[in-house]
Amino acid sequence: MADAAPPPPGLPVAAGRDRDRDKDDRRRWAARCGVAVLGIMGTLLVYGVLQEKIMRIPYGAEKEFFRYSLFLVFCNRITTSMVSAMVLLASKKSLDPVAPLHKYGVVSISNILTTTCQYEALKYVSFPVQTLAKCAKMIPVMIWGTIIMRKKYGGKDYFFAVIVTLGCSLFILYPASMDVSPFNKGRESTIWGVSLMLGYLGFDGFTSTFQDKLFKGYDMEIHNQIFYTTMCSCLLSLTGLILQNHLIPAVDFMFRHPDCFSDVVILSSVATASQFFISYTIRTFGALTFATIMTTRQLVSILLSCVWFVHPLSWMQWVGAAIVFGALYTKSFLRSKPQKPAVGSPPRGSSPNPPNNS
Repeated sequence: MADAAPPPPGLPVAAGRDRDRDKDDRRRWAARCGVAVLGIMGTLLVYGVLQEKIMRIPYGAEKEFFRYSLFLVFCNRITTSMVSAMVLLASKKSLDPVAPLHKYGVVSISNILTTTCQYEALKYVSFPVQTLAKCAKMIPVMIWGTIIMRKKYGGKDYFFAVIVTLGCSLFILYPASMDVSPFNKGRESTIWGVSLMLGYLGFDGFTSTFQDKLFKGYDMEIHNQIFYTTMCSCLLSLTGLILQNHLIPAVDFMFRHPDCFSDVVILSSVATASQFFISYTIRTFGALTFATIMTTRQLVSILLSCVWFVHPLSWMQWVGAAIVFGALYTKSFLRSKPQKPAVGSPPRGSSPNPPNNS
């Protein structure tokens, strides 16, 4: 039998180059994924700790509480608008509005109400309760999606929404007796806190759904959208501060408490940075990877808050948390399998608008 013909010259070299290229691609992918995970986890964990500290921990020898939540909204939004404007100018992209200004205004009003409810709720419920309650936003998003976008959801979507809401309800209704609000105690605190969180969930669901509908028809760069939405929020929140006569007292509070000033500056900085990490993650890895990272971030945030601020958890709260995160991770796992998209929903891997986390 004749010997087999030798391989063409250069073939092993080409195969080796392909392997090296694959290794380089994997390294680059791992590096980008690491940046996304560390960026989102790091900024939002710091954000969570600081917002709880600012709203629930007294400052100074006289133990004064910071009560001006709308001022925090103003600081966050003006920081984000300035950074997004610099990004647009650096990339030589137009600062002209793409959508009509009144549409940015509607989104801004809803966004301000969302964030104000979020900060105010921290006066009456702990950060772990607030964070887990945010997981229940599936139901308001589905309601607004049905009303505004005419979307249709399957039975599996409703099942997971109900399970998550059940877990959230257990976490909220069965707190440890030692975990009390610095502003109110007992049942009154729970009622106010839950009412504000319901407001947060309703406004947040409306914001994301209405934003999706308004800007879907425009060829809009993400930084352009962020710039005009946050700029409108700056003007509206500043107007609210002036009308409530809270602007000067808030500034005076920070002058009297420099550590509060530092906390607000860092809070606004990480809130802004998180928006860009979120945008990068969705654009690079898709919405599914982003959802998994955010679920993990929420779990770590709750554990960190319990350790940092010594929040005791009842055994029913542990059960509720296990139900919520078990359902969310299961939902993410099932979404990773090929399936038909819901009627009226964007294709898999599309880049939705960054959610509000600040």
